[in-house]
Amino acid sequence: MARDAEVFAGGVAVITGAGSGIGAGLARRAGTLGMTVVVADINQAAAQATVDAIVSAGGKAEAVRVDVSKPEELDRLADHVFATHGDVRLLVNNAGIETVGFTWEIPVARWEATLDINLHGVIHGVRAFVPRMLESGKEAWIANLSSIGGFSVMPAQTAYIVTKHAVQAFSECLYLEMQLKQAPIHVSSIIPGMLKTNIFNAEAGAGEPEAAASHRRKMAEMMNAYGMDLDEGCRLFLEQIAENKFWVHSQPEMSRQVLEGRMAFFQNETPPFMPDIAHEIAAD
Repeated sequence: MARDAEVFAGGVAVITGAGSGIGAGLARRAGTLGMTVVVADINQAAAQATVDAIVSAGGKAEAVRVDVSKPEELDRLADHVFATHGDVRLLVNNAGIETVGFTWEIPVARWEATLDINLHGVIHGVRAFVPRMLESGKEAWIANLSSIGGFSVMPAQTAYIVTKHAVQAFSECLYLEMQLKQAPIHVSSIIPGMLKTNIFNAEAGAGEPEAAASHRRKMAEMMNAYGMDLDEGCRLFLEQIAENKFWVHSQPEMSRQVLEGRMAFFQNETPPFMPDIAHEIAAD
């Protein structure tokens, strides 16, 4: 039997990027489990829509506008949460964007936004919240959004892939730091495979090179055709986090295949190889 309701019911959850996609799915699920959910997102209206869904289902939630690319806003979020709701039981550093385009064609602003949101948002989310989580002495959980892309490579998705490799390394180090401190804080790396979200929608590509539109469209089509239901994936994520698992998967078999390929790459010291999906995208 899943332990998520037992572990999380009555606690406070803070989830960034919770106005849409995986963040919204996790927020809705946390609300169902009986948590007070702080829905943080740069889009206030989207955050409020998630809150409305949680409240209409009988849960408790608050929307807070936060730009995770700015460390001071994560400090402000932490100040507000601890002052208003008390101790945080679950922190999910989820906010992220996908960036498509060849490395040299992506404008500076889009490169910086991808690094600041996907990587620095995670790092400073931890920095802003952990001191008071440690001070409380209470058991707590931190989950950072990695990706199956954190163990693979993909041409024309380099900016995103780089950040997810970094988030994975950061999460592994954070896990060991909690062990070193003998802290009652569990760290998880969430590794989505392919979930049905809006991350590849055309409007999410503002600031990308024009040539990225075709790549986005094909990825969106694949995601809609073959992706896992979002709510099912988020249910699985929270169940595994509650079990104190570091590796948190939506599709374990997909993750295993990617990891086995990556291990063979390192062991054999082969040149980087083109993923099959890249050939499919380029074939149109």
